[in-house]
Amino acid sequence: MAEGRKKAEGRILVVEDEHIVAMGIKKMLKSLGYTVTGIASSGEDAISKAESTFPDVVLMDIMLKGDMDGVEAAMGIKEMFNIPVVYLTAYSDSKILERAKRTEPFGYIIKPFDEKDLYSSIEVALQRYRKEKSESLRENENPE
Repeated sequence: MAEGRKKAEGRILVVEDEHIVAMGIKKMLKSLGYTVTGIASSGEDAISKAESTFPDVVLMDIMLKGDMDGVEAAMGIKEMFNIPVVYLTAYSDSKILERAKRTEPFGYIIKPFDEKDLYSSIEVALQRYRKEKSESLRENENPE
């Protein structure tokens, strides 16, 4: 871990259908100090694991094998559990990007990426999520 950086905190669900890539991401996350709540290899599996493991952030590969791609899975996770999603993708196709943007992701990481990219994207997502959560709690406590 880089000098001067505090140990990261956060529970991360990794959604990646390439097993070797998923294991590499898990190893990176653990070395940064995050807890990996699970690894899902399909959109359906991602929704199921999000429900059972309550992660703080979902790292979602956009291109997943099966009936449901990462954008559809992210939409489901956002609607059902309000968990922030950071997309991982090797593709920067404009149609895919437009669909992904509609899910209001908390980040977008282009593969290949390194530990610094992963860390900064997750930290920004966690910070934004915590801020939005505390603001909505304050609004609920003090309705105008």
